[in-house]
Amino acid sequence: MSVDSVFPLLEPLLPRVSKPVQYVGGELNATTKDWDSAAVRWALMYPDAYEVGLPNQGVMILYEVLNEQPDVLAERTYAVWPDLEALMREHRVPQFTVDSHRPVGAFDLLGVSFSTELGYTNLLTALDLAGVPVHAADRTEDHPIVVAGGHAAFNPEPISRFVDAAVLGDGEEAVLEITDIVRAWKAEGRPGGRDEILTRLAETGGVYVPRFYDVEYLPDGRIQRVVPNRERVPYRVFKRTTMDLDAWPYPKQPLVPLAESVHERMSVEIFRGCTRGCRFCQAGMITRPVRERSIEGIGAMVQRGLEATGFEEVGLLSLSSADHSEIAEVTKGLADRYEGTNTSLSLPSTRVDAFNIDLANELSRNGRRSGLTFAPEGGSERIRRVINKMVSEEDLIRTVSAAFAAGWRQVKLYFMCGLPTETDDDVLQIAEMAKNVIRAGREASGRKDVRCTISIGGFVPKPHTPFQWAGQCDPETVDRRLRKLREAVNSDRNLGRNIGMRYHDGQPSLIEGLLSRGDRRIGAVIERVWREGGRFDGWSEHFSYERWVQAAKTELEPVGVDLEWFTTREREELEVLPWDHLDSGLDKEWLWADWQDALDEREQDDCRWTPCFDCGVCPAMGTDIEVGPTGRTLLPISPVGTGSPVRNPALTHQH
Repeated sequence: MSVDSVFPLLEPLLPRVSKPVQYVGGELNATTKDWDSAAVRWALMYPDAYEVGLPNQGVMILYEVLNEQPDVLAERTYAVWPDLEALMREHRVPQFTVDSHRPVGAFDLLGVSFSTELGYTNLLTALDLAGVPVHAADRTEDHPIVVAGGHAAFNPEPISRFVDAAVLGDGEEAVLEITDIVRAWKAEGRPGGRDEILTRLAETGGVYVPRFYDVEYLPDGRIQRVVPNRERVPYRVFKRTTMDLDAWPYPKQPLVPLAESVHERMSVEIFRGCTRGCRFCQAGMITRPVRERSIEGIGAMVQRGLEATGFEEVGLLSLSSADHSEIAEVTKGLADRYEGTNTSLSLPSTRVDAFNIDLANELSRNGRRSGLTFAPEGGSERIRRVINKMVSEEDLIRTVSAAFAAGWRQVKLYFMCGLPTETDDDVLQIAEMAKNVIRAGREASGRKDVRCTISIGGFVPKPHTPFQWAGQCDPETVDRRLRKLREAVNSDRNLGRNIGMRYHDGQPSLIEGLLSRGDRRIGAVIERVWREGGRFDGWSEHFSYERWVQAAKTELEPVGVDLEWFTTREREELEVLPWDHLDSGLDKEWLWADWQDALDEREQDDCRWTPCFDCGVCPAMGTDIEVGPTGRTLLPISPVGTGSPVRNPALTHQH
């Protein structure tokens, strides 16, 4: 049965909302396919505004992987702003995809990619607008199967009443396997209804279906155990890991937004995973092991992506891009290849100790010199030992001095406030570091106009990290330390006027902490916040701390726990954590030992270059760290016309 576009209903509403262009679709490289010829149909959602969601690599990759299948159709949907939501409710326009404006409720699957927990209320809005029951238990086989993915899906318990399933880890192969299972079930005439298709997904061991697990609690509110409630369902669910990145060179045709978006550049993921072992970093822990894309694979993706998009900036993405074993060869090869064109390179994420001025010069060879960004994360040497971020202030000063001497004018430094064992002094040392950067910059460049911006976020303990047991710092303490830090920065006008300070107050971080380490009882809090108007909680102008605090009080007190119980309370070693039955590959005993090392201020080396530390990932995944060097080089493509897109691929390599 064909499904009609809702655009005729939507179009008259668009002149009445802000930024209507974000709802019209038709982007360069978008795909529209015939509804009737598809056996399986996916709606892919990034639960935030179009401008944030469109550049998201995860959604873009899955969109392309699925649409390459001849009998599969994938379209995208994003959160609609409250102005359009009100009009859609008034005029009965359902949640729609931007590609063909089809109603989301008509698709077989709704895949939702959560980068942050603060998007949960937006999922509820989308389900409600789509006419899909908000509670998974109320859905029939006529409703889409709602599948959560992304980093926040490693603890899907707070949204377990709203999603049908969750996938941990990499999605490329997982979505194709899910598609195969759904296709077969539909071809057989949907035997056993919704219950049977969810059982088939669950028994793979790589798809978590919350309704098939019962949670039992102890009298003090802690979890006693989590057990499957039917035979075909495994006790533990495993994460998915795509090992050979060169075999998955996506996106091949990156989407080019019509409306302004947060990243106007083409991005190539140069490796996945990180073994630096920063104890606060969930992304680094859950994406192990390291898998590098080869130098030729990177070169081919850059070339194809530039031809497909017309972008003039290429971002080389990963958790710590300068750690690629051949980063010097990659950047030099690309800079050589695009010399004389308008194409610039950027490394959005670099570590001070992996960065050098040669690398910086290659990145800026074709013109643009944006500022340099580094993340020391902690102000004092002591707190950096606790979080295992082994960057010395000497390293930082040496690096920025070289950069300022070579013509850079600004540096941005990222820090966190509220880290485990943190004192006021640890935070105040951020001011000293920033002042030393300005002093070094003035001396190295001989100029007064060098700038340093310090950006500070509140620390949120995350599942599957050594800090999953830590008590979170309360917002009052975070805000007080940030006020003292601002005073310390401004205490010396001569230096302070060259230092910018950006920070997030502690309240949103506490709510993020509630959602990141919560269990199933938090679902009632999320739903109450949403019913009382909560939307776009990741945006400060829409976030209401009072609404969350009140909802937590109302919903949690009757079950004997509260907001503080989930956030500022420190967990004990043997406590059953809400996500213990979801296997990220990391050994819980190893994580606990690393937490003890943190409290003892002991750092841990990077296992990529030293013997294994038994974190558990490689044996659990039946794999190993994959890393160069290959000894290959990237040859320039010829001919290159100045300022024109590069054509005529002659990609070769030497051994």
